[in-house]
Amino acid sequence: MTQRSITDEERVLIARAHDLFPGGSVGNVYNDVVIRRGQGSHVWDVSGNEYVDYLLGSGPMLLGHAHPEVVQAIRAHLDDGTTFFATHELTIAWAEQIVAAVPCAERVRFTTSGTEATALALRAARAFRGRDRILKFEGGYHGMNDYALMSLAPADPPAFPQASCDSAGIPSCLQDQVLVAPFNDLETTAAIIERYHSELAAVIMEPFQRVICPQPGFLEGVREVTQRHNIPLIFDEIVTGFRFAYGGAQQFYGVTPDLCTLGKAIAGGFPAAAIAGRVDIMECFDPSTRAVGKFTPQIGTFNGFPMAAAAGLATLEILRRSGTYDRLFAIGRQVMEALTGLLDEAKIPAQVVGEPPVFDVLFTDQPIVDYRSMLSGDQQILQRFNELLLAHGVFRGDTKFYISIVHSAEDIEQTKQALARVIGKLSGTT
Repeated sequence: MTQRSITDEERVLIARAHDLFPGGSVGNVYNDVVIRRGQGSHVWDVSGNEYVDYLLGSGPMLLGHAHPEVVQAIRAHLDDGTTFFATHELTIAWAEQIVAAVPCAERVRFTTSGTEATALALRAARAFRGRDRILKFEGGYHGMNDYALMSLAPADPPAFPQASCDSAGIPSCLQDQVLVAPFNDLETTAAIIERYHSELAAVIMEPFQRVICPQPGFLEGVREVTQRHNIPLIFDEIVTGFRFAYGGAQQFYGVTPDLCTLGKAIAGGFPAAAIAGRVDIMECFDPSTRAVGKFTPQIGTFNGFPMAAAAGLATLEILRRSGTYDRLFAIGRQVMEALTGLLDEAKIPAQVVGEPPVFDVLFTDQPIVDYRSMLSGDQQILQRFNELLLAHGVFRGDTKFYISIVHSAEDIEQTKQALARVIGKLSGTT
């Protein structure tokens, strides 16, 4: 396996990127790699280096890059026009498939990003409940809207339920409108909800937070206490929707929220997301609710973008095929087990956490149950691990391995070889 080399052409592009973009990046990863193309489970940079791709566009490419059936679906509709700012037949069919698949989905609204979807889901919940405060979980990621950027990654976390603002430019008055609870701590979470239930518009959570699995009974407990107080429970399934099961994490874990947000995998690589949920809450997006003061406008140039709908319909059809999720989980388990075995053999304090479709390695021997326990991970070792993986032909972001249904046996073997070299270097044995 040859290590990564950089051509003069890519060096020029990297320099141009630094002249044009803050930090030299579009805002997602800062690794000075300029991608030229992707096919299946691989990507190539401008220098011609080929990588096994576990970033997968940060998740959307569950079927791999340029899946031929998705490409064909797009081409079949290009000559009919691309967008209309009006309801399209493909968008109706796409929504029907989502309602049929997702347990909580009775109505759907499409957006173009997960950030937008979570912001609108929270807005609809506030309109429905007539209250302003929300509760989120420390370390939970819900996009880049103002509410979501509370206690996403606090360096010095305050006492619960106080929120910590993670971004400049957010109005200071908003901080008091967000309550924060610890993931996987049902006792503390329930106590906060009980104390503030009359003020809460919603509870929003990732049912699988970043790469932390919910402990037995945790999601069920949150569901029970929110249901008892008629507080809408929102599952942010931008990552887990159609990835953990065809019905998402709510099907996988057996807990149904009132609303959910969906994204990434639903549109086969096109920019699209959705809010889905109960009829009575989703009706806040209906202009007829203006008369009762609950109308929540949701205008977007590319809402229900027909090309995304075409790609989404093709994607969902493939995901419905027999054995798809068995294969996805089997691929993920092989990589997880190989990584765990190599780390144990090297006696490096680390653990592999998550579910087979998306997981990560944390360089700590502490149990990982919530955001604060994740802080025990050694970030310097993680950074070196990522740099070495890239040099040895494995592409991923700063965190997470995303698995696709098209990662092959050869990909897994190549990944194992790369991991062996990388962990050998980390342990000082090679």
